[in-house]
Amino acid sequence: MEGILHGVKIIDLSRVLAGPFCTMILGDLGAEVIKIENLSNGDDTRGWGPPFIEGESAYYLCANRNKKGMTINLKSEKGKEILKKLISTADIVVQNFKPGTLDRMGLGYSQLKKVKEDIIVASVSGFGTNGPYAHLPGYDYIIQAMSGLMSITGDKESDPVKTGVAISDVLTGLFTCIGILGALHHRNRTGEGQELDISLFDSQLAAMVNVASNYLCSGSIPNRMGNQHPNIVPYQTFSASDGDLVIAVGNDEQFRKFSRLLGREELSSSKRYGTNAARLQNKAELVFIIAAEMKKKSKKEWKYLLDKEGIPNGPIYNIKEALESEQAKARDMVVSMKHPKIPDLKLVGSPLKFSKTPVFMKLSPPLHGEHTEEILEGLGYSQDEIIAMQHNQWI
Repeated sequence: MEGILHGVKIIDLSRVLAGPFCTMILGDLGAEVIKIENLSNGDDTRGWGPPFIEGESAYYLCANRNKKGMTINLKSEKGKEILKKLISTADIVVQNFKPGTLDRMGLGYSQLKKVKEDIIVASVSGFGTNGPYAHLPGYDYIIQAMSGLMSITGDKESDPVKTGVAISDVLTGLFTCIGILGALHHRNRTGEGQELDISLFDSQLAAMVNVASNYLCSGSIPNRMGNQHPNIVPYQTFSASDGDLVIAVGNDEQFRKFSRLLGREELSSSKRYGTNAARLQNKAELVFIIAAEMKKKSKKEWKYLLDKEGIPNGPIYNIKEALESEQAKARDMVVSMKHPKIPDLKLVGSPLKFSKTPVFMKLSPPLHGEHTEEILEGLGYSQDEIIAMQHNQWI
């Protein structure tokens, strides 16, 4: 069975996380992805560890499956020639060089259009191609700081805190993927290619959603609220007798049921707590009451009772507990892959579930330059030419 993007060919000039995460998703969907790396160290994340497994870094492995790996020296004219020949057979180029870098190399969108008129080029950067910060490097941590995300993350009394994962990179990868699919649809209708200008800064600002909207509508600058919610009460962590869990009471009917479970049914009929607006005004005292009642039962007891009443809740798992949970197993969210060096490579599965065109894990994350010769042969280069390219350090 063929993937939903079968027949689409992508040249991946990106590295680290946002770009590779995007192209991995497209590869999961059946696109042919060729990952281009430099001759020396390749993708920066190859050296980001520990942990390493059989010499491969866990960081690199997380975002590079379903790709073929190729090395090209893009500082050489022969290397540029090879890349252009490759692009002439492709649909999409994904790159995350600093704005202007590929133009100076003769590989920018305007130059690549001459190679293939309808090519789609997705350019990912920290701050985009215009504005006072366009020339600056964009790292996830910096973006979390400058987008306002860190200003609302952490407890009220704590310093600003970043999230535990490079969320700005991940979100940018997702937005880039969406943009590419939209550009493909446009090209299928009109025959026109185009360039996408996607930045980490824009992506993270867009992902501030209701917090940004709260400010734009009220003029009030949001503060750090820890595990609480700015608009809903109770919607936070509570401690049971044996550990913590999250309670997310989304409406007044759920609060009525929750009050009954707490043995404090009078709370839901009180003017101080009967509506979410009232609960928000009297949050501190209500949370104090709930916290005292929650400690009277275990996490397991609370989960059974809350699930039975349809009240959203969840224990706080560590990564091991989450990946090994029965739900993760049922959803195939941990997959095993064959790898040239790693006997049983385990990776996080795809969240995309299709009824007609399921996602397949065909290719393990490639070794550095693993498919270079195979790809060059497919472009028509002879074995003697390939040997000469290797001798001259063009590939």
